[in-house]
Amino acid sequence: MTAVGGWVKKTSGGVSFAVRATPRASRTAITGVMGDGTNVVLKIALAAPPVEGKANAELIAYLAGILSVSRSQVEVIAGKQSKNKIIRVKDKGADEVAAALARFCP
Repeated sequence: MTAVGGWVKKTSGGVSFAVRATPRASRTAITGVMGDGTNVVLKIALAAPPVEGKANAELIAYLAGILSVSRSQVEVIAGKQSKNKIIRVKDKGADEVAAALARFCP
């Protein structure tokens, strides 16, 4: 794995990055980053509740919109029932994903 910007890692078939989701927020948005170096976690507030996969579905849809990919290209590969998640984006470059996410960071 190669880290880009300290938080987006190149993997086979795409890239992955860590997210800390906060459900039941007033609106869905990237609220910042936690950590430093290669241990950076993207903080995302989600308007959906953490019930029956609604928060994960909203997270996937939100990230797909930011990254201009289909929802099927974004998946939660770890932490489906946790606030701490690992997201994989298929068929996108690490530089491209890091730049798109950085544009939405406060």
